[in-house]
Amino acid sequence: MANRVPLVQISSRSWEHPADRAALNTLRAIPGFDEVVRKVAGFFGERGIRQLFLGDAVKVTAEQRPRLNAMWTEVLETMDWPERPELYVTQTPIVNAMAVGFDKPFVVVNSGMLETLTDDELRAVLGHELGHIMSGHPVYTTIAIIILYFGVSNLPFLAAVAILPFQLALLEWYRKSEFSADRAGLLTVQDLTTSMSTEMKLAGGRDYGDTLNVDEFIRQAEQYETGGNAWDTVLKLMNTVMRTHPMHTVRAAELLRWHRGGGYDRIIAGDYVRRGQEVPDQLQHDYADAADYYGQKTRETAESFKQGLNSMKDSIASAWRNR
Repeated sequence: MANRVPLVQISSRSWEHPADRAALNTLRAIPGFDEVVRKVAGFFGERGIRQLFLGDAVKVTAEQRPRLNAMWTEVLETMDWPERPELYVTQTPIVNAMAVGFDKPFVVVNSGMLETLTDDELRAVLGHELGHIMSGHPVYTTIAIIILYFGVSNLPFLAAVAILPFQLALLEWYRKSEFSADRAGLLTVQDLTTSMSTEMKLAGGRDYGDTLNVDEFIRQAEQYETGGNAWDTVLKLMNTVMRTHPMHTVRAAELLRWHRGGGYDRIIAGDYVRRGQEVPDQLQHDYADAADYYGQKTRETAESFKQGLNSMKDSIASAWRNR
């Protein structure tokens, strides 16, 4: 898609999901969290992180994968980001990418992405990862990956820390941060169909000679969010609680909701916060917006658990009577 609108001096505050910001600030407020961050960062260091993630990867440059390098340049120009984070490709069939690091975050794209996505879909993924960087996510993402990958037993300097609350809080924020980054991906590629087809392929792979239907996937995403009974809602939450990423159908529905609500169109029209113009007091609104978001979800969840448990109780009683 040509003629993308450059978003001059755009601040990440313009697109960030309020639940993302509220979850991150809640995470930072957990007693001892700063100490965990310092200890992990101090133990591995910037060089250690690069060695950890780049032991088997190829750096993208003007001479190495020049087409992908040019695409990365276009993404940076569209989002008007003055820095150029390093970009790497690593060989693995898992379709994924990540932005990690402490002082100088970098992006790693799995080769499975290059095999599965079109150029525009890949732009959406690169914009997604740049969105993470612009929001300052990589420090916390890196901490989360290290804690989840190594576990406490292999990180003895965290042995005295009650790590489960950190893990749950990190994962909760991690999932919400994906909603923000998905918005950045859409702003980069500036085509909703491309963003939806990206989520579709991340969920189910490329067409392999068959037919993929984006409209059908959107209907599936809407059905996943709103369909099913109370117990289905409980099962969805149970299936998500230990995941780093939301379900792709959930991400598609969340992005679609933001687009339909006018958030995307306002930014493309130039109505957005510029870097350096962020309002500090905006955080209060973030908590209020997030409270509305979480409040609705919490009420739905509580009611779902109640109905689900009642249904289970009736089923057990019925089975006992039949016995």
